[in-house]
Amino acid sequence: MANLPIVLTGGHAGTAGIAVLTELKKLEKLGNAEYFWIGSKVAMEGKSSPTLESRVLPKLGVTFYPITSGKLQTKFTVHTISSMLKIPVGFIQAFFALVKIKPKVILSFGGFTSFPVVFWGKVFGIPVIIHEQTVAIGRAFAASVPFATKILLARDESKKYIAGRNAEVVGNPLMPEILSIKQKTWMPRFPTLLVIGGSRGSSFLNELMRAIVKDLLTLVNIIHLTGEEDYKSQSIFRESLDVNLRNKYALYPNVDSDKMGNLYQNVDIVIARSGANTVSELIYAKIPTIFIPLPRTYLDEQVKNAKYAENYGLGVALAENEATDSRLIAEIKNLIKNRNKIYKNLKGKISPDVDASKKIAAIVSVYC
Repeated sequence: MANLPIVLTGGHAGTAGIAVLTELKKLEKLGNAEYFWIGSKVAMEGKSSPTLESRVLPKLGVTFYPITSGKLQTKFTVHTISSMLKIPVGFIQAFFALVKIKPKVILSFGGFTSFPVVFWGKVFGIPVIIHEQTVAIGRAFAASVPFATKILLARDESKKYIAGRNAEVVGNPLMPEILSIKQKTWMPRFPTLLVIGGSRGSSFLNELMRAIVKDLLTLVNIIHLTGEEDYKSQSIFRESLDVNLRNKYALYPNVDSDKMGNLYQNVDIVIARSGANTVSELIYAKIPTIFIPLPRTYLDEQVKNAKYAENYGLGVALAENEATDSRLIAEIKNLIKNRNKIYKNLKGKISPDVDASKKIAAIVSVYC
């Protein structure tokens, strides 16, 4: 029997893709399926750091088709013009990729590389399923809505951005390793703090750590994921610390997605950006968190994600201009002081993302 080709696409959606792929592979109906991912090889315009999906998915038997589609940037940089000029290139590459693959269905997780795939999917009459992970919606998702066969959302709050279109709220896909996390009910006297700026890292958080790490290390041990770009400079800073402080400050460029569940299980407090996947993972793990949203995102999606988590009871959301040295240290002390109250408030809550991967996989199978 001929293979059943299924295309997944998206930008910075590797964990969501892996989570759904895991469930797709469990479905007997899709036993002969062949999986493809169409997306970007690099995480940021003008940088060389590879995307999570380009690093991990080929190891899982997914054929990766790189496209160089550019995007409309939120602020003008030296890369703005070159990025815009790449947009038609991405459409051409997506066209030929779909002609070659001839997929039965396309599942898009948004991001600028996904739109050319969604566009040609509609033109070729291929069923297109789109999923939005954020509380708000991204530009690519908004542009994809008219071309979608089926619209899926992670949050009910997102419905207002697609008024007049039917959508199903399914939650956010979580990796199996995240779903294995057991909620903590206590915090040690000397907790472990995880600092994470998303899959690409955050220069803002890295600079913030350099300013306050000596004071923080009197309160907590620290595990800091810097991202590839700042890892070297942050390592030089770490080496400048007294050896006693250095031994309490662990530094890594990133952690493989299949190791994040174990990492979350072994930390007590988090400082993080508020990308949709990070927020969903921390809500499930129920770890007290200080969110510092990335500013200048479309429709303030990271701010809305952070507020969603704050309202859930997970911790506090601070704007960058509020995240001063003294405020951050005070908020960490508050999380430590109020830990039992936070644990109690979160104990009975069930994450809205528990079955998201299974729900999405089942919907994909309907179109195969």
